Amino acid sequence: SLMNKMLMSENLKHKMLGALAWSSVDRVAQQGTQFIIGIILARLLSPTDYGLMGMVMIFATLSYVLVEGGLTAALVRTKNITREHTNTVFYSNLIVSVSLYLLFFFTAPLIADFFNQKELIPLIRVTNLALIFNSLYIVPYGLIERNLDFKKLAKVNFISTSISGVAGAISAFYNAGVWALVIQQTSYHLIRTVCFYIWQRWLPNLIFSKKIFKEYASFSIHILSSNLLNVIFNNVYTFLLGKFYSAKQLGYYTQANKIAETANFTFSAIFGKTSYNLFAQIHEEKERMINAMRQMVQKSSLIVMPFTIFLIFAAYPIFFTLFGEKWFTSVPYFQLICTANLLNCVYQINNYALNSVGKSKKSLQVEIIKRCLIIISVVLCFQYGIMALLMGYVVSCVLSWFTSLIQVKRTIGMKIIYQLTDIVPTMLWSLIICYIGYLCGLSTENLYLKLIIQGSVSLILYISVIFIFYKDMWEYILKFLKIKK
Repeated sequence: SLMNKMLMSENLKHKMLGALAWSSVDRVAQQGTQFIIGIILARLLSPTDYGLMGMVMIFATLSYVLVEGGLTAALVRTKNITREHTNTVFYSNLIVSVSLYLLFFFTAPLIADFFNQKELIPLIRVTNLALIFNSLYIVPYGLIERNLDFKKLAKVNFISTSISGVAGAISAFYNAGVWALVIQQTSYHLIRTVCFYIWQRWLPNLIFSKKIFKEYASFSIHILSSNLLNVIFNNVYTFLLGKFYSAKQLGYYTQANKIAETANFTFSAIFGKTSYNLFAQIHEEKERMINAMRQMVQKSSLIVMPFTIFLIFAAYPIFFTLFGEKWFTSVPYFQLICTANLLNCVYQINNYALNSVGKSKKSLQVEIIKRCLIIISVVLCFQYGIMALLMGYVVSCVLSWFTSLIQVKRTIGMKIIYQLTDIVPTMLWSLIICYIGYLCGLSTENLYLKLIIQGSVSLILYISVIFIFYKDMWEYILKFLKIKK
C-alpha cells in the first residue's frame, strides 16, 4: 500500500542518515587518529624509511584486494544470508590469503633485487602476515556493513587504529626505523581480527558451497577486476619512483600521497560505501535512485570540495606546522594529488550506483578507461619528471569522472546536466573563498600565523555561504548530531 511505501521510505531515509552519521564519526575518528600518529612518525622517521615501506605496500595493497575478491560486496547484496554464504566467503578468502603469503615469502629476495634494496626481504615477509589476519575478519566485517551497523564498526576501527598507532610511535621513538611502520601495519589487522570476533560473535563452520562460490564469483569478478586495476594504477607511480629514483625521493612522494589520500579515503568511505549500501536497497526504483544519487553528490560536494581546495591553497603552512621543513619537497606533489582527488568522491558514487543495479561490468569498463588514460599520461609524461607525471594524473582523473557520468546516464538515465549543476557552483565558490583566505595569509611571513589566518578566513566565509545559500544543510547537520546521540 501507499502508506507502507511511505513508511519504508522514511525508515530507509532514517537508516541512511544513521549510517552516514556513524560512518562520518568512524572515518573522522579513525583518520584523525591516523593523522596524529602520522605526524609523530613523520617527525621521528626519515623519507627513506617511508620510501622502503612504500615499496613493500605496493604488493601488500594488491594482495588485500585479491583476498577480499569482491565477495564482501556480493554478501552485502544477498537478501537472505545463510551459514553457507558466510562460510563459503570465509574459506575462499582464507585460501587466497595463505597462498599469497607463501608466494611473497619465497619471492621476497627477487622483489628486493628488482628494487636493489636488500632490506626489503624481512620487511615483506613480516608485513604480509597481515594478509592472513585480514582474511579472518572479512566476513564479520561484511555482516556489520550489511546491517548498516556503523556504530559497531566505528568502535572496532578506533581501537585498532589507536593501539597499532601507539605501537608504531613507541617503536619509532626507540629508533626502530622502518620497522615502526611494519609494526603499525601488521598489528592493525591483528587487532581488527580480535575486535570483530568479539563484537560480531560469528564463527565459521565446516561448510563450503561450490554453487554459492560460482554465483558470487560471477558477480564479484567485475568488482575484483575493477579494484585490482584501481590498486595497480594507484601504485604505478610508487613502482616507477621506487625503480628509477632513490628511496628518499619515493619517501617524499609516499608522504604526500598518504596525506592527500587520508582526506580522500575518509570522504570516499563516508559517502562512497554508504552510497552502495543505500543504492543496493532501492536499485529497482529508477526515480528514487536518481534522487538519492543527486542528494549524495550534493551533500558530498558541499564538504569535500571546500576542504580539498583549502588543502591545496594552504599546503606549505600545513606541512611546515605538522611535519617540519624536511618534508617541503612533498608539497607540490601533495597539491597535485589533491587536485586529482577533487572529483573522486563523485566518481566513486557514480560507480557504486552502477554496481548496485547489477551493472558491475559497466563500472569495470569505466575503470579500464581510467587506467588507459593513466597509461597514456605516464608514457607521455615520465621523461619530464615527477611533477609532469602527476599533472598527467590530474587530467586522467577529470576525464575518468566524465566517463563515469556518461555511463550513469546510459545505464540509470540520470541527465549529465544534473550532476554538473550539483557540483560546479560548489567548486566555484570554494575556489573563491579559499583564494580570499590565501590572499589574507600573504600579510605575514610566519607560516604558523599564515595557516591560522587562511584557515579562519576560509572557515568564516564557508559557514556564511552555507548559512545563506544552503539552509537545508543546517537541518542535515542537526539530524546527524541527533542520530549520533
